[in-house]
Amino acid sequence: MITSRADVATDRPERYAKQLVSHLGRHTPPIEEGEGHRLVFGSGTCLVSPGTDTLVLVATAEDAEALAQVEDVVARHLIRFGEKDELAVTWAAA
Repeated sequence: MITSRADVATDRPERYAKQLVSHLGRHTPPIEEGEGHRLVFGSGTCLVSPGTDTLVLVATAEDAEALAQVEDVVARHLIRFGEKDELAVTWAAA
């Protein structure tokens, strides 16, 4: 398994976490995990956790191609939801 992480700066991490989990969780129910929720995709997972002024995203998959797919889906949706706040998602190996 390989993992990447994105710490997205926002003054509304709870709102964006809820919106992202609600939207992407329509196809597969999210799994509550600690302070966040894990979204399960066919190619991998993403743990979405609100922090203090940060939305923490941790993507996990079997290979680089699958990880890139998870990162892309999560980032595209979050950026669209946070367009007015100009959210930026930058993934880094974890």
